[in-house]
Amino acid sequence: MIMNALLIFIPVSLLLEYVFHAPPLWVFLTATVAIIPLADWLRKATEQVAARAGQTIGGLLNVTFGNLAELIIAIFVLLGGNTTVVKAQITGSIIGNALLGLGLAILIGSFGRARQKFSGQNAGQLNSMLFLVVIALMIPALFDYTEQLPAFLAGTEGVRTNLDEYLSLGVAAVLIVVYLLNLLYTLVTHKDVFALEEEPHQGRLWPVWQAAAVLVGGTALIALESEMLSGALEATSETLGLSPFFLGIIVLAVVGNFAEYIAGSYFARQGKIGLAINIAVGATIQVALFTAPLLVLISYAIGQPMNLVFSSPLELVAIVAVALIVTTVTKDGEATWFEGVLLIAVYLLLALAFYFVTPRSAGEAEAALWPPAVAVQAGPAPERGVLAV
Repeated sequence: MIMNALLIFIPVSLLLEYVFHAPPLWVFLTATVAIIPLADWLRKATEQVAARAGQTIGGLLNVTFGNLAELIIAIFVLLGGNTTVVKAQITGSIIGNALLGLGLAILIGSFGRARQKFSGQNAGQLNSMLFLVVIALMIPALFDYTEQLPAFLAGTEGVRTNLDEYLSLGVAAVLIVVYLLNLLYTLVTHKDVFALEEEPHQGRLWPVWQAAAVLVGGTALIALESEMLSGALEATSETLGLSPFFLGIIVLAVVGNFAEYIAGSYFARQGKIGLAINIAVGATIQVALFTAPLLVLISYAIGQPMNLVFSSPLELVAIVAVALIVTTVTKDGEATWFEGVLLIAVYLLLALAFYFVTPRSAGEAEAALWPPAVAVQAGPAPERGVLAV
């Protein structure tokens, strides 16, 4: 199997980092590839435990471990102080799961089939959550925008920054509570409405100790590979001529969710398009309503505070586009191969835009919005001592 063959990159990456002290580019590439099969093994171990625990506990386990690889990568990038890259990774995961992951699943699952049908009620619930994602991620950005000019004129930019952080913490808390209540709604109180058809587990069930060992060992190895990947991020971006922002929004996001792309495409090929949609759109919602808020809380705990104000307006446009096109594709309860093509096309267009965009830090973005054209003389230097209109 291809995934198992990729495990060879684990010792290769470790040798390159700790024995040969290879250039950061090679460490970054091999560590990136090594995380892909590790994430797949975490998924397998979670499914094994879920098969024994039942649907409700299994759903909670999938929530806990579903995006673990992505979460670990983001934590180590946070430790390096690259909050812009982490936010780019969040955006990349949202658009990657909903556009690339779902698009591939529909396209692959449609070979030999005129159309695939699924539960419109389940899709409607997921689409409602997607629009909550749009609202939740736009509010901090719009708040920051509306407060910029008054804060600039009053000379209280530091106070506004604090308000951004307080608002982000509040939004994070609300989103986590809503996500937990959504789990209660779909897995407990209304599980008869949203439950997919249960089928017996295919293949041999692992012993509990084996599944637990894979979860623990896989998590430890992903943490180690993520640390190496984070350490090589800046140097790799310079070597390749790519911004860390682009690496976060495309490369790191795809790596962290690659196992889910494979799982969604596999189930769609088996005719289980409803399950594939649950995986793709459910993972998108999990990133926005659970992983991203959790990262905000973790960032304060580790002393690298991160808010939910995205520095590039294109990121917000991308998130809105996700909600609109996914709702359009899934609202009729059926999917065709061309709809898969449309989803992938939107992802490629966004990826192209992110490749050319010039990312700014929070301070640079603020300077671009409010240029020195309205600045009053602040110092004795002649070139800065006039009021430009």
